[in-house]
Amino acid sequence: MAFLLHPGPQRPVFSAKMTETDTGHAQALWVACLFTLLLTTTVMTIWHKIRGALALMGILLNTLLLCLPLYVFALLRLVLRGEKSQVVLSKILVFIAETWIGINNAIIGLTSQVKWNITGMDTLDRDQWYLVTCNHQSWADILVLQRISNRRIPFLKFFLKQELIKVPLLGLAWWALDFPFMKRFSKAELEKNPSLKGKDLETTRKACEKFAYFPTSVMNFFEGTRFEAEKHAKQQSPYKHLLKPKAGGAAFTLNAMSGHLRNLLDVTIIYPPEAPRSLLAFLGGAMNEVDVIVQQRVIPAWASEGDYESDPEFRARFQQWIGDLWAEKDALLENNNAGRTTPGA
Repeated sequence: MAFLLHPGPQRPVFSAKMTETDTGHAQALWVACLFTLLLTTTVMTIWHKIRGALALMGILLNTLLLCLPLYVFALLRLVLRGEKSQVVLSKILVFIAETWIGINNAIIGLTSQVKWNITGMDTLDRDQWYLVTCNHQSWADILVLQRISNRRIPFLKFFLKQELIKVPLLGLAWWALDFPFMKRFSKAELEKNPSLKGKDLETTRKACEKFAYFPTSVMNFFEGTRFEAEKHAKQQSPYKHLLKPKAGGAAFTLNAMSGHLRNLLDVTIIYPPEAPRSLLAFLGGAMNEVDVIVQQRVIPAWASEGDYESDPEFRARFQQWIGDLWAEKDALLENNNAGRTTPGA
């Protein structure tokens, strides 16, 4: 594509004296230019958008249908307070949620027709507790994680901000499924009212107590937000393909879970380099292939025992641990992207 970037004249000047050979070369140049653009640029066609919209409609209909039984069993949990009843009803609620994900996966399979390349899921166990993390590039990441994990590991739960309980349909569903809702206090709030210190962790830990009844997977995006070139440049990330990880969030999660999380599933999602990253692009088939690499790691015992905010030594050690994981993930992404590069491009 060097000719596209050449700082010479913007367009060839034709004259009446131009030979047939010159005309043929010029036409060949424009054809080559167009062909190169078609090869190197994936755009959202109207067909992709239609398929993506149909997928969204199918997922919405699936949500409306399955929210009703979910709410019924959630109300039963409010009435039947015995421990055995709570465990049984929780498992029924998880079954409904996994059925919802399974139907969503079928819908997405019809509209996206993605080719999946998944490695590292063979040795996982539904009877284990897992902390799951992943590089974050798109809203589609959550659907990818649900696609690879559903009924392969314990049901995947996310730490959510308290405000998200107000989301129509899903807010109550997340509450019914015991997703932990976090209320984090700012430094200004803590300075104004020191008694609030530790309340957020205490509240979240109480919400996580239910996870002790049966195995659970907890998802935490260490980057905290989706990767964008502007964000990457603004924070001067030392990683080529990743934003800086927010180690405090991971430490908060492990501490809140009181040692139940002993295994880390380090997931790396790799989309085609030229593909758009939007949710509609994934649902509509603009991403024709997705690679997912899952690496299982043992979480060191010390990682859930320290005080990240008050202990500088523990904080430095924890940041080093997360930083090493992120450096390895960045190298994995770099190697994979290099393998996808067309020679001579």
